[in-house]
Amino acid sequence: MSTAHTAPPAVFVPRLESSGVVIAGGTSGVGLAAALRFAEAGVKRIALLGRNAERGEAARQTVNAAHPDVQVLFVAADANQVDQVNRAVAQVTAELGSIDVLVNSTVGTFVPTLFHELPIEDIETLLIQQMLAPLLMSRAVLHGMRERSGGVIINIASDACKVPTPGEAVIGAAMAGITMFSRGLALEAKRNGIRVNTLTPSLIQGTLTYDRVMADPFSAKLFGSAVKQAHLGVVEPDDLAGLIVFLASPQGARLTGQTISVNGGISIA
Repeated sequence: MSTAHTAPPAVFVPRLESSGVVIAGGTSGVGLAAALRFAEAGVKRIALLGRNAERGEAARQTVNAAHPDVQVLFVAADANQVDQVNRAVAQVTAELGSIDVLVNSTVGTFVPTLFHELPIEDIETLLIQQMLAPLLMSRAVLHGMRERSGGVIINIASDACKVPTPGEAVIGAAMAGITMFSRGLALEAKRNGIRVNTLTPSLIQGTLTYDRVMADPFSAKLFGSAVKQAHLGVVEPDDLAGLIVFLASPQGARLTGQTISVNGGISIA
């Protein structure tokens, strides 16, 4: 009797040109850079989600100005709110069709603060702002991806999930939550051809978060020291955008459950 094992069937990985891409937090920073890179790579259907309608419309126009042949949709939504997430995903599906790639690039408004100085009332809000959106967005698109037996989810966390830093006790807890969620979902979803990976940058210059962090005396001192360790250069949005497109493409078809640091050498984590 043969003892050979039958390999699982090969998973069909759609080309980027035929994929529908949704970017939560796609109106600035890494999200907008990723949208431009996806359009450059041939994606024809892109939806940008964000809370600020004015910034969202500007982002939509930016992508369309560079790539007039791409259908770009902006949906105003707070990805931390269940009803708004469900509405946004329904609207994108109705107007653009399938959601094959989801990028969660949402950020909170908090800056590093020593735990004993953080008001206890802020802890719940901080955790919700930093961690909840990737979980809600992933759940909202998962059914469609399972039906199509394929999809890609890319979550943006930060190296705070790996490297303990003064002032980031709660932020680090939230980022570790995103990372472990992504790994758990990757394990569950691989049977349906769905890949889930996490990128963990440190400091990203040219973003609203960078400006907010550097405007605060405590976090500016903290990250000013970190910048000196970025011997390969401080990360910019386009550095992550290129990797996001790679992970979403057929070239990344065998990668799932990974947590990849992009930090210019600030830490080796």
